[in-house]
Formats: sequence, C-alpha cells, structure tokens
Amino acid sequence: MPIQLLSEKVIARIAAGEVVERPASVVKELVENALDASARRIVVEVMGGGVKLIRVTDDGSGIPAAEVATAFERHATGKISSLDDLQSIATLGFRGEALPSIAAVADVEITTRVESEAAGTVLALENGAVVGRRSEGRSRGTTITVRNLFRKIPARLKFLKSNDTENSHIANVVTQYALCSPGVAFTLAVDGRQELHTPGNGNLIDCIIEVYGLEIARNMLTVGEESADWQSNANPIKVMGMVGAPQVSRTGRHYLSFFVNRRWVSSRILAFAVEEAYHGLLMTGRHPVAVLNIALPTADVDVNIHPAKSEVKFRDEHAVFAAVQRAVRRTLVAEAPVPHIEEVIAPYAAPPHQPIMRQSAIPKSSPELVAGLMPLLAALPVLRVLGQVQKSYIVAEGPDGIYVIDQHAAHERIIFDQLREQRSRQQVEVQGLLEPATFEVSPRQLEALRARLGELVEFGFTLEAFGERTYLVRAVPAVLQEHDWPTMLRELLDGGSANSGEEAIIATIACHAAVRAGKALSDEEMRALVRQLEKTANPHTCPHGRPTLIYLGNAQLEREFGRT
Repeated sequence: MPIQLLSEKVIARIAAGEVVERPASVVKELVENALDASARRIVVEVMGGGVKLIRVTDDGSGIPAAEVATAFERHATGKISSLDDLQSIATLGFRGEALPSIAAVADVEITTRVESEAAGTVLALENGAVVGRRSEGRSRGTTITVRNLFRKIPARLKFLKSNDTENSHIANVVTQYALCSPGVAFTLAVDGRQELHTPGNGNLIDCIIEVYGLEIARNMLTVGEESADWQSNANPIKVMGMVGAPQVSRTGRHYLSFFVNRRWVSSRILAFAVEEAYHGLLMTGRHPVAVLNIALPTADVDVNIHPAKSEVKFRDEHAVFAAVQRAVRRTLVAEAPVPHIEEVIAPYAAPPHQPIMRQSAIPKSSPELVAGLMPLLAALPVLRVLGQVQKSYIVAEGPDGIYVIDQHAAHERIIFDQLREQRSRQQVEVQGLLEPATFEVSPRQLEALRARLGELVEFGFTLEAFGERTYLVRAVPAVLQEHDWPTMLRELLDGGSANSGEEAIIATIACHAAVRAGKALSDEEMRALVRQLEKTANPHTCPHGRPTLIYLGNAQLEREFGRT
C-alpha cells in the first residue's frame, strides 16, 4: 500500500480511540470540563452502561453562542494559547480533543448558556458534524448529552464489558472527582436510580461518608499541609486530605485516591510513599485508605505525558515522595491510636515492580530441602501433631520427617474444598441471622453487588434492597456465622471484575472463615485440622496459591545435626 495522507474522518476516529476508551472515559472528560468551568453542581446520568446515554449537567460558566460550534473542532480550546502555556497547565483539560473525539464516536447534543446571554444555544452533532442548531431557554451552565456511543464502531462495542461493569467504572470516576472536589455537589444516577449525592459543602469527611460509608469515615485522620524545601526544589509542596487509621485497611489498593493540583491521577510514586508511611502498622497484604491532594507549582509537574491525562511526571520525585510520606506518617504518629510509633523517613527509591510469578518459598541455597519436598507432590501421610509454634503454625511428625503447617492457610484449603463440594451439590449450608443486619455499599460496590447478587444468593446470602445503597442481610453462609462477613462482602465487591467466577467467592469466604494466625488451638483442634487437611484434594497450597506446609526430611535433619 502506498504512503498516503489519512482522511479527516479516519484521523478523528484514531484520535477518539486514544481519548474515549470506554463510557467512563466520556464521563471523565465531561466532568473535567465542568470543573474547569467552575461548576458548583454536577449531575451525571447514564443508561445502558453509558452506551445508550450519558448526560452531564453543570452550572458552570457555559460557552458563548458564537463559540459552541468551534468547541467541537479538533484542538480548539480556551485553556491554553501558546507553547509556553504547556509548561504551566492549571486546568484539567487543555488539548481541545475531548469534545471532537466524543462527537466522532457518538451522537451528541449540547445545551449551554453564559450569564450575559438571554437564551441558551442547542447544538446537535452526528458523526462529528453539526446537524441542527437552535436557541432555548435555560439557566447558566452546560448540558451535554451523548447517545449511541460506539454504535458505528462495532469492534469497540465488542470489547466493552457488561453494563454493570461499565457502570462500576463510571461510578468510580464520579466518586473520585467527588472526593477531589468536596466543594462541588455531585449527583450520579444510573438507569434512573440515584446512586450518589454529595452535599458540596466543602467538607471532605462528608464526601467520604457518601462514598465509603460511616465505617471508614469515622476512622479517617486529617492530613494537614506539609511544606518541603529539598535540595534544588525550593517551592512548597502541600499535602492535604485524609488517611485511614490502620484498623480500616483493605486487601486492595482501590481505596488509594491521589489528586495532583486537583487532577485525579494514577501514581506508583504516591502509592509507594503512602504505603511506606504505614510501614510496620499493617499486616502483609493489607493496604491503607487515603484521599490526598498534592498541591505544588504547576511548572513542577508535567501533565502532558498520557493520552488520558491520568498520569503525571514530577520534576523532583524525591521531594514529592518525601513530602507525602512524612505528612502521612506524622498524621499517624499524632492521631492514630497506635502506641510507640517511631517516625521514620524511608529513603526514596523507585517503586518496585510487582513480580509476575510467585516466588518459591524454598531457599535456593538448600538443595537438600528442595529434594526433601518431593514427597509433597503426593498425598499427605498420616501425621502426629506435636504442638503449636507462635500460635500460628502446627508442628507434626510424619514417617519421613517433620511438617510445619500454617494453620490459617491449611484451614482455608479445607473450607474451600468443603464449599466447592457443597456448591456442586447445590447444598450450601446457610445460617439465618437473629436480626437482619444493614450492609451499606459505595456506588462502585453497588454495581458489583448487583452483578454478583445471584451468585451470592446461591452461596447462602439473603440480601434485600433497603434504600439507595443499603441492603438488609437476613442470612449468610453457615461457615461465616461467627466471622466478619461484612468485611468479606466488601473485599469481594472491591475485587473488580464480576466475571472472575464463583471460585473467587469461595476463596474469599474461605479466607474469612478460616482460623486466624495468632489463635491458640487445643490439641484436639490441631489434630482435627490436620486430619481434615489430609483428606483435601490439594493439601499443599491454599486457594490463593500460598503453601500450607513446609517439609523437613529425616535426611536433612540428620545432616544438619552432623549425624551423616
């Protein structure tokens, strides 16, 4: 094929592909435009996962009638005017790509009015071209309605997830910007149901109550301002927001929200800094809750490095890392109810990459131990329980050596196999609650709950809608009756995809129902656990892949004690 210039239509579709990845991308761009227009009230309405309808209404400054059509031309913007402006961007949008990109892949209608004009302007576009224009009365502000997203791009539609999943992504966008801008009243309606409404009174804690609920909100600590004067960077870095006390930690990083100059960003540097601040306060595998805005001179941060503007680059990463880590750590030292916390500043280092494969627990320097693990490939022999170590590990003797068993991981495997067997027979044991318990969810969790409600019912949960984002729980799986089932439910709903399968539910239930490390067990309890482990199909790992036991062979013992 000869080299040739692409048509404007193809160029527009390519540009749209970079900006509009999914319906949530449209919501993000329109909400950012509303915030740039100094809106104090933003209403987001979606239907059909955002494919059928997205409507964003604000009370911002509006667009003058003479400029409405220009706003839908590529690279048309009123936020920057020269190359120098790119060095100091103070607005959320600046490229002039969002509106033309959205119009290239959907039917768009905009109604807008500025304060100085008597009537608003209505503009309709199809395939990026204006097809209608009229005047209409309305209050100051802008309403943009997007219909039939990706209708003429079947390939893009094919890669979208279920409506519930897309709604979850949309809810996440709106809740993040609600947390970022507590002075703006946000409303989110999904398929006619209001799922979020923040007061817009400027109090971050009120937004956290609406987004995350009272359980998290009552354990949030305020992070004040932190000024840093590090080496070459003489400009102040202010860290403001709230972080959770260690007792409200979560299993994933979904509760880490970072904003740089009020821009929602994804940043490994900031996440690493916050987690370093919690060093020694959280169990392995637990992550903090944080809502932080980092304010610094616009010239010290580059926001023009990612097509979706979701990542930024700092001029001085060391200073930003240190400011965030110190601000969060000082808050924990001063306010968290944890005694004897030493304030330690971790040296800055690039955040480590997560390993793709789980590392082996076998020391590489011990080939004898590796060889000794060969019997673990077969079924476990009959073991004689000797005792418990650190209230976490059961020590047992077998015919060929010593076995050290992680009581929590082993019990996880036992419960997992039991639940899977009950599920195959459709006879999961259920325990009714003496009194119905209320279970409150965030907007994102609500969409995940709706997507998984049928599966949860099959596993023994009885849930009834009780208000906008509250459910009544009348029954739970029997294995959870004496355990923290609300935390189990939240962990499952925070896990992300509704397509992860029922084994994810079984594994999560098993984890929360299993005996914990640190619990003293009687001899009878230890023997019963070991007997049950021996009967499982895969006694060597827990459902999450961690080893349940370590084996030390007789030959290795004799060698270590110099008997051979």
